[in-house]
Amino acid sequence: MRKLVKPELLAPAGSMEKLKMALLYGADAVYLGGKAFGLRAFASNFTDDELREAVVFAHGLGRKVYVTVNIFAHNADLTGLPDYLRGLEACGVDALLISDLGIWSLAREVVPHMPLHVSTQANTTNYASVLAWERLGASRVVLARELSLAEIAEIGSRTSVELEAFVHGAMCISYSGRCWLSNYLTGRDGNRGACAQICRWEFGLTHKEHPGEVFEAAEDEHGTYILNSKDLCLLPYLPDLMKAGVASFKIEGRMKSAHYAASVVSVYRRAIDACWNNPDHYEIRPEWTDELEKVSHRPYTTAFAVQQPDGSAQEYGTSQYLQTEEFTGLVRGWQDGRLTVEQRNKMSQGERLEVFRPDGSLAVLVLEDLRDAEGRPMDSAPHAQQIFTCTCADPLPPYTLLRRKIRNIQE
Repeated sequence: MRKLVKPELLAPAGSMEKLKMALLYGADAVYLGGKAFGLRAFASNFTDDELREAVVFAHGLGRKVYVTVNIFAHNADLTGLPDYLRGLEACGVDALLISDLGIWSLAREVVPHMPLHVSTQANTTNYASVLAWERLGASRVVLARELSLAEIAEIGSRTSVELEAFVHGAMCISYSGRCWLSNYLTGRDGNRGACAQICRWEFGLTHKEHPGEVFEAAEDEHGTYILNSKDLCLLPYLPDLMKAGVASFKIEGRMKSAHYAASVVSVYRRAIDACWNNPDHYEIRPEWTDELEKVSHRPYTTAFAVQQPDGSAQEYGTSQYLQTEEFTGLVRGWQDGRLTVEQRNKMSQGERLEVFRPDGSLAVLVLEDLRDAEGRPMDSAPHAQQIFTCTCADPLPPYTLLRRKIRNIQE
């Protein structure tokens, strides 16, 4: 019988700032990529020095760092891999995420004591596969996103290795991310870290008997988005995943913003705690759903969790993102009644902003007595990442977010 444990909250970290935001806002662990062998080549990713810094920061909080080594490798990709794996071990990372059997075999040989997690790109959709990976020494298996809650529960009942499942974030139109559209149309291989997200492009329909003519397949003047998936949100089904024995709840989004990392992590932190403490009376709180609407996202779906996705799981009319709040500034410090802020979007004297603290609590701040880094008065902070100070009675902690209400915008 599988022993049920309180699930780990695992968050994406596409950069050092996002890593710190995720951990400070409640993640138990983060996953990230080095400069090679990962499937997010266009995230900032981490140099060796940054990786060491990340591990020190996370371990200082009692948290973990997992590194993706999950490309589908060709022969040339294996050059330098053994040294890279040894470097990751030397940095003190807690586990590697791998999808390719050859890379797995090399890792078992080169860093035999390193915990290995089976990446979702390995398409693990049944208990026999989980058992096979367990026999190969897997510490954890990340399940494919194409599974129902019932299938996950059965896998949990027939296996003992740790299971990880996605609970939130963007969905890929192709099976567990195995897509060739980007490679075919742009030469950028999504299976080797360079996806151009072709599925988000505008499309029309053509017919072989009418060359050059594009038929309308759209709901508006912008074209059609027939490959445009909605975003996953399994917030209502955390009790089911816990009962199924899932040990890690994973958030997608290494390419997302620091605002996204903080906001989504904060919601799932509170939800996991509430569910674990009282699973029989777990309820979705309005402030959680409100928070998930504040960050850039597509409409939400439960994807495969409850039933096979139908047309409602796609967003056919637009590729526009939804968002109700705009990230305007990041608190860097507070001293003697003055707040030091790093600008992210223009802010002006007298503006009323929402304050979002790392503990999830909200407050209001009116910008008054703005001064630049040299102490000179200013009417606004218009420059990217400009440092300024303003009056603030409350000692807000570093990495507190400032934001304003907006209409929906396109990311």
